[in-house]
Amino acid sequence: MTALANRYDIVFLFDVTNGNPNGDPDAGNLPRMDPETNKGLVSDVSLKRKIRNYTELAKGDQPGYRIYVQEGSILNEKHRKAYQDIRGDTEKVRKDSKLNPQNDEESKKLTEFMCRNFFDVRTFGAVMSTGINAGQVRGPVQVTFASSVESILPLEISITRMAATNEKEKADRAKGDEGDERTENRTMGRKHIVPYALYRAHLFVNAKLAERTGFGEADLAHLFESLGSMFEHDRSAARGEMSARRGIAFKHTSAMGNAHAHALFDRVQVHRKIGDELIEPGSDRLSNYPPARRFSDYEVTVSRDGLSEAVEIVELF
Repeated sequence: MTALANRYDIVFLFDVTNGNPNGDPDAGNLPRMDPETNKGLVSDVSLKRKIRNYTELAKGDQPGYRIYVQEGSILNEKHRKAYQDIRGDTEKVRKDSKLNPQNDEESKKLTEFMCRNFFDVRTFGAVMSTGINAGQVRGPVQVTFASSVESILPLEISITRMAATNEKEKADRAKGDEGDERTENRTMGRKHIVPYALYRAHLFVNAKLAERTGFGEADLAHLFESLGSMFEHDRSAARGEMSARRGIAFKHTSAMGNAHAHALFDRVQVHRKIGDELIEPGSDRLSNYPPARRFSDYEVTVSRDGLSEAVEIVELF
């Protein structure tokens, strides 16, 4: 695999229509929000989950692209396979619930096995010391929380189910007074949606850390593909319509980088588009206009003024 020679800093824009992009289990599954600004949030864990899910669909059992953090999987059994590869399939390795590397060389081989076989380990890193100790890996790709460009106002929608779940529920409904809406074969429920919001997340790709995990150019290409396509294969009624809108990468000519990430990110600006005028999100002037309800209500601009020749702007999608 071709080694990664360039650092990348990435702006990722995506939106949601009539859905809940990331429910908060501590708040009754309401869409995550910043309580001070009322801006919507999507956790880094949620975004990485979607990249993992897309990788499973796109790559299947292709060598090197298995997923470590997988629903229903037992992590320690994956650690055990690393020991079996290094020590052999001995009875002790098969049955011992407390395996640890015997020296630094074996520890290095264990992490190399995990990085070589699992895409998400060599991409995002992992702490693999849960009983059967396979070490710890710091990943070259880091993902921030996504934040909505403007504040959101989640809606609580009432829903009904006509069917009963069991005989008792059906009988209880039949006992209700005639005309009582609660007993007309309906079970009431709630769902939370965001009518529309545009979210922005940042990603960092560290070429020097990629050297340690084996994250290469093919992995980077797959990461870019995942960002552009992962919502297409993650449809559900709860999440409404989610779409990747823009991916803008700043490619440095060196592995260490040629500019500060925050200065590059400031070059990507998102404004509300009112006629021919661009207005800063959050401006009081926007109170005179309807809220944004589609991506075309925004204008995304990328400034190239004064940009170092050592940094290239790459439009991913």
